[in-house]
Amino acid sequence: MKTRIQRVVVVTRPTELSLLLARHGTRSQAEFFLSCRGQDLEEVEERHRRFEAALARVMSTVPMSWRRARIQRADLDRFLFEPEDTVVALGQDGLVANVAKYLDGQPVLGVNPDPAAYDGVLVPLAPEAVADLLVPASRGQASTESRTMVAASTGGGRELVALNEIFVGHRSHQSARYRLGDTPHRGPLERQSSSGLVVASGSGATGWARSIHRRRKTDVVLPGPTERRLAFFVREAFPSVATGTSRTDGSLGPDQDLEVISEMNDGGVVFGDGIEGDFLRFDWGTRLQVTIAPKTLELVRA
Repeated sequence: MKTRIQRVVVVTRPTELSLLLARHGTRSQAEFFLSCRGQDLEEVEERHRRFEAALARVMSTVPMSWRRARIQRADLDRFLFEPEDTVVALGQDGLVANVAKYLDGQPVLGVNPDPAAYDGVLVPLAPEAVADLLVPASRGQASTESRTMVAASTGGGRELVALNEIFVGHRSHQSARYRLGDTPHRGPLERQSSSGLVVASGSGATGWARSIHRRRKTDVVLPGPTERRLAFFVREAFPSVATGTSRTDGSLGPDQDLEVISEMNDGGVVFGDGIEGDFLRFDWGTRLQVTIAPKTLELVRA
């Protein structure tokens, strides 16, 4: 049987300069646009040069015998990843979250092209580190973190998987109405009205969930990135004669779930990692189950 040639998939997103030139056509028009807003095109160009230098460094480390694919973030939903792929996400932390939902165990090297601009929580590697890690990662010999993910299902094969968090609410962020229950405290579901709820993994605990957690008094401890546990938070639950606020946060472990039943005639949505365009409809009577996802993100460490 013929051996399949190893492939590396490099995932990027357009730089700010690329987007400006696509919108305005010429450098001078882009410069004029920025100057009217008190911004400097030279700074944008310098960030672009750092990105291009990092990309060139990464591509130069790929063995000549390997197949190569480079895709933009916008093309992820149309790209077919192969089980043996090794993935390099070059960009900001959110890019790793964007690609994670499309993978199933393939190792991911998160590469930070600009440490002064990006925290590097999910892109911890310098471009020069790829040379030492790419081949071991492809052979399953690199050190990895198995990061927990979140799964949301409305039945009938309709499911979303996210690395950071799942949001449940109204698409306009107006008041969402639903009934809520979780397996650690299963009983009658509580009818609620709120600005939606967030279910986060340990990766999400450094982002949106962290902001919510800091602003409320709660006994819930945010999970670690590889911990098989989720945390959920109801945002601004409204107490009334018809809606309660007794169940506004909690933790979910393995074999536990959060159950949400929509009471919105239209506009109810479920989306992951802030990608509002990729969503599940959550209209009246739809039953949603949120759990720990069976798969994990395999993030390569130095």
